[in-house]
Amino acid sequence: MGRTTGPRGRMRRLALGAAALLTAGSLITACGSGDGGSRSGAGDKASDANGVDDGATLTMWTRAATRPQSEALVKAYNAHHKNKVELTVVPTDDYQAKVGAAAGSHDLPDLFASDVVFVPNYTSSGLFADLTDRVDALPFAGKLARSHIEAGTYEGKKYVVPHTLDLSVLFYNKALYKKAGLDPAKPPTTLAEWDRQARAVDALGGDVSGTFFGGNCGGCGVFTWWPSIWAAGDEVMNDNGTEAELDSATAKKVYDTYRGWVKDGIVAPGARDETGATWTGVFPKGKVGVMPMPSTTLGLMPKSLDLGVAPIPGPDGGKSTFVGGDAVGIAATSKKADQAWNFLAWSLGDEAQVEVVAAHKDVVARTDLASNKYSDADPRLVAVNQLVADGRTPYALKFGQTFNDPNGPWLTLMRDAVFGDGASVEKDNKAVSASLAE
Repeated sequence: MGRTTGPRGRMRRLALGAAALLTAGSLITACGSGDGGSRSGAGDKASDANGVDDGATLTMWTRAATRPQSEALVKAYNAHHKNKVELTVVPTDDYQAKVGAAAGSHDLPDLFASDVVFVPNYTSSGLFADLTDRVDALPFAGKLARSHIEAGTYEGKKYVVPHTLDLSVLFYNKALYKKAGLDPAKPPTTLAEWDRQARAVDALGGDVSGTFFGGNCGGCGVFTWWPSIWAAGDEVMNDNGTEAELDSATAKKVYDTYRGWVKDGIVAPGARDETGATWTGVFPKGKVGVMPMPSTTLGLMPKSLDLGVAPIPGPDGGKSTFVGGDAVGIAATSKKADQAWNFLAWSLGDEAQVEVVAAHKDVVARTDLASNKYSDADPRLVAVNQLVADGRTPYALKFGQTFNDPNGPWLTLMRDAVFGDGASVEKDNKAVSASLAE
């Protein structure tokens, strides 16, 4: 989703297979370091945290899903630097194929972003330059969104930095809470409380429903269900992303809760067929009590809607979030790595993160800036920013075919677990593992 993990972007298929990316990666590696395309990409400025601003023209690609944030950053950078970034916005559904083709012909731009869950495909194929020394030299390196940095780390080296962030959070309708006799200052802190509060709102009757979810949307499921598993301290996959752990006792508690909502009619109409295309359009109508949403939709909510924001809880407590969005790196073939780093370093600095990112009510990429002059005006934004430290970004080379593909095994598990009787979870989990291990 433009939002990586939000309604739309995380539901499309992975347009390039691993074989195509590996071919592209081998072509890039074959270039060697003589043309400035070494995988270190550090040049002679590895220790310089600021890079070089000498009037170079830099090319950059991003997905259409992140156009507003990317354009805002590029515009602000170009206004105050000698270097100039020429941004190309590529249709989201065409992005993977375009990057793969450009990699194969050694024609990648100096900078390119990626849906963070697909970053491992690029790092393992050698498409990004090694940024380890540059990142580590930043005075705030330890404050960068950890999940994005980890997703872009391959064989101990860092290849990307956060570009845009989108988190999964709970939205709840305070007006409906009051009508249902609930305390609008006390959102759910456990899955059990979420269940009770959704049912209390649903009991208002009429066209009011307790909750809603995208029941035919694999991307929606990973974005909003997995945080409840992580909040309990459990995993959804092994560290290498080659084996699923989606049949754990915690996972089954999550499925059981959602299945209970379906069985008892607590979910707003349309959940069974919701593919994600209209998923985020249900809550703004003011008829749903509490549901998980992408944090980027907060600024799009009607001003008349009195809503609260809370972390997604586990069955018995805890909190977590799926940190989606895009990460960005320097192409391994770029001959302007020092200048490209100047843009990246600036984009993570105080000025860009506060005056551009926070000013647009987007999630900042640094935990030390969670509270700033813009977010402080809305406690909900501070709460979202603070969640970055508790968030996770899953790592799997076969993420797209396994979890986003509408014909993939994860969606089958989702639907069997919630719209069926849940008896096939173990079998479906094995199918997910098989897809991950291909």
